[in-house]
Amino acid sequence: MARTRQIAALPIRHDATGAIEVLLVTSRETRRWVIPKGWPWRGRPDHDAALGEAWEEAGVRGTLMSEPVGSFSYEKRRPDDIIPVTVEVYLLQVAEEVGEWPEATQRDRAWFSPAAAADAVQEPELKALLLQLAEGGYVPGD
Repeated sequence: MARTRQIAALPIRHDATGAIEVLLVTSRETRRWVIPKGWPWRGRPDHDAALGEAWEEAGVRGTLMSEPVGSFSYEKRRPDDIIPVTVEVYLLQVAEEVGEWPEATQRDRAWFSPAAAADAVQEPELKALLLQLAEGGYVPGD
């Protein structure tokens, strides 16, 4: 079966000490920790869709890199089947976080260190991206 494609935002910020933090959200059905992601938007660049998913799922806005920092694969479970998905990940430097957002009643969100975020997610390739961030890879403004 051919892989389908999704896009995601990897929301980050710097804490008071300058350390990087990563925002994770819970998935709606399984409640596992993930990054905001979704399907590409027709007629819109993928990075715009990633920014939109970050707003809808996590209630954050900011500056998004226009090129992906990496990708990961997972299997999306549907009632009748499983779909193999490759997710392109765009780094989002968070500038605004609101208390109410479109999916606030459906998801939890929390800030993690990159290493703790890697421990919290299940997808091995996403863990690797988060660990790369923990080691200082692809961080804007450094």
